[in-house]
Amino acid sequence: MGMGAGLAPASIGHAGRGTGRAAMAYRKEFQVEPGAKVKLDKIDASYTGKHETHEKAKGELAANVERLSKAQYLLYADAGQSLLVVLQGLDAAGKDGVIGHLFSGLNPQGVKVARFNQPTHEEASRDFLWRVHAKAPAGGEIMIFNRSHYEDVLVARVHKLVPKHVWSRRYDLINSFEKLLTRNGTRILKFCLHISPEEQLARFKERLDDPVRQWKISESDYSERELWGKYLRAYEDALSLTSTDYAPWFVIPSNHKWFRNLAISEIVADALEAMKLKLPPARVDIDDIRRKYHEAEEKQAAG
Repeated sequence: MGMGAGLAPASIGHAGRGTGRAAMAYRKEFQVEPGAKVKLDKIDASYTGKHETHEKAKGELAANVERLSKAQYLLYADAGQSLLVVLQGLDAAGKDGVIGHLFSGLNPQGVKVARFNQPTHEEASRDFLWRVHAKAPAGGEIMIFNRSHYEDVLVARVHKLVPKHVWSRRYDLINSFEKLLTRNGTRILKFCLHISPEEQLARFKERLDDPVRQWKISESDYSERELWGKYLRAYEDALSLTSTDYAPWFVIPSNHKWFRNLAISEIVADALEAMKLKLPPARVDIDDIRRKYHEAEEKQAAG
């Protein structure tokens, strides 16, 4: 399979793919194996697998959204488990786009989004996970972190907001925190949206030329871009040190927005279905309720 100048995402600590349905198992293809060394600049951000165009992937995209809708209904009804989706990526990687597509068919009652920007004074005066734990999903919920606790080993490291001996200890603290959530019934999926510097600049131009998108432009867009290499190294360490069996990272080729959405929607749908969710039993005596219904129906008919 031709991958252009980069390597196939399957190179992230995996053997090759199989055939048929297994060949589309994006979970296995893009998952970072625990402890695997990741080189993001060796991964082709324009990879689209067997699909050549968005048009050819539309059927699978729609099917995945339908799978998500059905699985979310069971998750919400069961209320004993939850799902946490973590989205990380450099500026213009498409975090908002993923949220807009991935959860377009879900019931908003069971979905929440949290965004972790610069800490407030109160948040900064406490441990870095304090504000994050407060946003962990409740039973039956899907929670999306649009940026997350990983900012404290990415931005904090690149901009030297804290000393190395502080941010370097945070990897183990994050692993312990995520294990705690998992033991309390939360399934965790973490996605690194991988784009190329050329694609980022193209998206910056789209924002510049489109008045509807200009509100997204930030003074920091270009100063952060100058730190691209440092951010890649920070991401690579975070991926290697915090991808675990219970809270895996997935590096998603994201130059093509439609493929990004296809891969993530499949991985999330697969994870929800693997949770073996079931409808809870009725909380009332159905025969008694059926009798009351028929009585009410008879009274209604009698006027």
